[in-house]
Amino acid sequence: MDSTSGVGVLDKAAQVLTALEQGPTTLAGLVTATGLARPTAHRLAVALEHHRLVSRDLQGRFVLGPRLTELASAAGEDRLLATAGPVLTRLRDITGESAQLFRRQGEYRICAAAAERPAGLRDTIPVGTQLTMSAGSAAQVLLAWEDPERIQRGLTHATFSAVALSTVRRRGWAQSVAEREPGVASVSAPVRSPAGKVIAAVSVSGPIERLSRQPGRLHAPAVMAAAERLSEVLRRTGGEG
Repeated sequence: MDSTSGVGVLDKAAQVLTALEQGPTTLAGLVTATGLARPTAHRLAVALEHHRLVSRDLQGRFVLGPRLTELASAAGEDRLLATAGPVLTRLRDITGESAQLFRRQGEYRICAAAAERPAGLRDTIPVGTQLTMSAGSAAQVLLAWEDPERIQRGLTHATFSAVALSTVRRRGWAQSVAEREPGVASVSAPVRSPAGKVIAAVSVSGPIERLSRQPGRLHAPAVMAAAERLSEVLRRTGGEG
């Protein structure tokens, strides 16, 4: 089938977004992936960035923007996001801590949904926030079940080790204490597609003073139960293959 719509600027913008699906990309990388002239690729990427369909990482590379997650949620086509809201709200109410759903995007993880603790000291992570894959319990979960080569690459600058990821796979959850941010602890568990692939991580996070230096002892059962509820929804609906 012809991949062009007849509206040239939209076709080219779609090429840029498709190229970014593979992860963070430089302008030179966009030119190579799309075949567009350098000025055209730059103009389109900057225009898409203005509309939050594209954003930049800390190295200035282009990445898919948070507006795409918002649109997918609003369209109701994403069963995971559609179900995440009430599941995260219940997890927040059970644990008394902020709850999040993270998805991996290239070398980063994106907060796709969140339920914030309503008051008091809390770890606030707005939807659309881009965080590192080198620290934090959600990063551990999103990396632990990858293929060995990708795990090895992911460990290059990570604050956690291969032994830690082995422990995550064995017990089915991860914890972190002051890994991503001083004073913050978290617990995460994997959400799986019907095929068994880890596609997201459910987390709770908050101050070490409340979660302690062994946050998994407090909250791992609740976090794992929430992740399993989301996995079960995907199994029933056949979503996120």
